Amino acid sequence: MDQQVLQIAKALATRIIRQAGQIAKDKFDDIADVQFKDEFGDVVTEVDHLAEGLILGQIQDVFPEHQIHSEEAGWVGSDSDWLWLIDPLDGTNNFAIGLPVFSVSITLMYQQQPVLGVVYEPMTDRLFVSARGEGTYCNDKPVHVKRSPNFLKGNIGWIQGHKVQNDPTAVQLRHFIDVRCKRMMRLWAPTLQWCMLAKGDLDGIVLYNSEGDDLYSGILMVKEAGGAVIDFDGNPFNGMSTEPYMIACHPDHQQQLLQLVREGLGAR
Repeated sequence: MDQQVLQIAKALATRIIRQAGQIAKDKFDDIADVQFKDEFGDVVTEVDHLAEGLILGQIQDVFPEHQIHSEEAGWVGSDSDWLWLIDPLDGTNNFAIGLPVFSVSITLMYQQQPVLGVVYEPMTDRLFVSARGEGTYCNDKPVHVKRSPNFLKGNIGWIQGHKVQNDPTAVQLRHFIDVRCKRMMRLWAPTLQWCMLAKGDLDGIVLYNSEGDDLYSGILMVKEAGGAVIDFDGNPFNGMSTEPYMIACHPDHQQQLLQLVREGLGAR
């Protein structure tokens, strides 16, 4: 991997993500157009398209040889070892109903591994940046996954894909965890939950079949903040998956959280 490319990409992403976030902040609570994208109730707004256009244009100007996949535009460019994943407005449903819980996410993959993750939360002006081997930072301050003295009484984030809906197994597992921890958190803005875990504000995450452009920035954030990310079989999660099932937390707690998930999947 070319480190010079990574550093140029890092400077670019941190600049344009603030610009995209400002679009969302300026339009917050003043949305002119909200449209349904699918039968599951997912929505798209004018801000998704405006922020996406800004991000795509500037990446293409600097890295015309890189491939891009973005939430609304889909695939852009030819096959490349370098792949950008863009979610111009993670938490669109929240944004559309006036709930100020949303972010912009930019990820750079190299040979299907995340090497750069940048997430910006416009309403709090929090910028999370993680590059492979460099740690994770929130507004230029290093952050770390925390170890909890009483993990099973902690706060666990739940993330599921839009298509999961009320899948019986997902509902069973979600309820099982919900009644056994202090609080189960569902933000419908996954990147923010990953950032909360990396920052030490969440104790763990359980992700149920939720693959998308918002996933890999968060995974890198947590790993570079000292966290463990494993699948439901207990194996380290690496690369990309079209149907990911995983847990993430401090390494000292991974067996506890894995056992909780396994019990939940076996509960009747």
